[in-house]
Amino acid sequence: MTRSPVDDTANEPRYTALAMILHWVLALAILTAFAVGLFLDDMPLSPAKLKLINWHKWAGISILLLSAIRLGWRLISPPPALPERIQKLMPRWQQVAHHATHHLMYLLFFVVPLAGWAYSSAKGYQIVWFGVLPLPDLVAPNKQLAEVFIELHSVAAFSLIGLVGLHVVAVIKHQLIDKDGLLNRMRPGRA
Repeated sequence: MTRSPVDDTANEPRYTALAMILHWVLALAILTAFAVGLFLDDMPLSPAKLKLINWHKWAGISILLLSAIRLGWRLISPPPALPERIQKLMPRWQQVAHHATHHLMYLLFFVVPLAGWAYSSAKGYQIVWFGVLPLPDLVAPNKQLAEVFIELHSVAAFSLIGLVGLHVVAVIKHQLIDKDGLLNRMRPGRA
């Protein structure tokens, strides 16, 4: 009987449980915060909108905190290298794209929420995380600066979602076309 390439993944190194949890929680949080941000744009000013704005800010600060934990864990416990069998089959441009996408996503994990926080500060609205912990303003109130930060926040958020989409397309390619089992490294509950 011929074994498929996916069968060969059982002995390959996987991400740690903490790395997997942080990956999937952040993925869900980022997609949800992005969807809420889009929804807020078209919503008329109301108590419901103000409530969602606060939720969006809380989510952003939580994403920032989880991203810092994720980056710290990545530095302490580096991710497993791409399996040699996959590296041999991947063209050089795909390997470069793989690393560039991950580095840019990590950068944007920080830029998006920090730009949002700075925007809130520049507008003169302090963030009180979950209505309990007042966070310091990053900048003094400044209308012109607020416009710069909201534009940065928006461009960075759309860029992050674009990179997430590219990441998902690459995962689907590996899973359905290459059938190389690469997803198993980040899939919870798979040994």
